Amino acid sequence: MRVIFMTPLSYTEENYLKAIYHLSALQEEVFTNDLAESAQLSAASVTDMLKKLSVKKLVHYKPYKGVTLTESGTQVALQIIRKHRLWEVFLVEKLQLTWDQVHEIAEQLEHIQSPLLIERLDAFLDFPQYDPHGDPIPNEKGQLPKRQQRLLSELAVGVKGVVSCLKESSGSFLRYLDHLGIGIGTSIKIVSIVEFDSSFEIEIAKSKKTTISYEVAKNIYLV
Repeated sequence: MRVIFMTPLSYTEENYLKAIYHLSALQEEVFTNDLAESAQLSAASVTDMLKKLSVKKLVHYKPYKGVTLTESGTQVALQIIRKHRLWEVFLVEKLQLTWDQVHEIAEQLEHIQSPLLIERLDAFLDFPQYDPHGDPIPNEKGQLPKRQQRLLSELAVGVKGVVSCLKESSGSFLRYLDHLGIGIGTSIKIVSIVEFDSSFEIEIAKSKKTTISYEVAKNIYLV
């Protein structure tokens, strides 16, 4: 997957495309205010950027009509996401950083403009399909691996599964899971669900039991 432009995109332009892609996965329509809130910028600044991206044929944008990525814009966004997640794998597996430390570093590394480097990085890591947080890594053609997974909060008492991905990936949340002994690949069994507040009593790795809130449960995917 290689997308070539006469003029390289700026870091800011790339970040906008990535943000639109992520927001599009969460909601049917993405509007200026959604991006402004996500990027903590003014609506006017976002509008100016969307106009620039529209001229470059990376987004479909009309005032008050929302914004969507063009095919080229989607390819660029997936390329950035691919680089980000490959770098996260490298930082955790090869440099032994923890999963709550790598996001900000990968945010910088994802803008490196060298397809050859990313191809070699992918091969060096033995072509991983998922990053340290369980998020899928697009392959060189922009294709994402698929798997059947459900949120822990949607499962019933007695169900067992293995942690596959996280909906929430903030540093504080990851450190909380570390404290509980939960990570990608950890086995979990639902022991009971508390009627009062819908919290979950779970058994972790067939060894210890603990209780997590519904808010935590709805941010953990199991396969």
